[in-house]
Amino acid sequence: MGSTEGGTFRRMLRTLTSDVDELDARDLAEEVEETGARPARDCACGEEVTMLGRIRSVEVGPQNAEATLKAELFDGTDGVTLVWMGRRRIPGIEAGRTMRVRGRVSIRDGQKVLYNPYYEICQAQ
Repeated sequence: MGSTEGGTFRRMLRTLTSDVDELDARDLAEEVEETGARPARDCACGEEVTMLGRIRSVEVGPQNAEATLKAELFDGTDGVTLVWMGRRRIPGIEAGRTMRVRGRVSIRDGQKVLYNPYYEICQAQ
């Protein structure tokens, strides 16, 4: 077996034995790199960034509180909380969707947050 065949076999074996979430995170991180978006792990407070990722969860504030829609965006490297104030629902913002967002990074309770980000819902691939 040549070195190329051995490398191919090792990659195939690693793919077959890896956790699905780990493989998905790796694929997302590669897609982020290909599109030129900024990986979430490299973003710092105060920077204006463009990110690409998949929505993991969506949370709507209670009816008796101020209207707020929160979503967790994961790009394969780290998660970022997206917060739209004054909104209870935005069509198309749902778990599993891939989005490109742009905004200024804030830190709240140790988590990266983008408030009222510009967003683009990407087509499924």
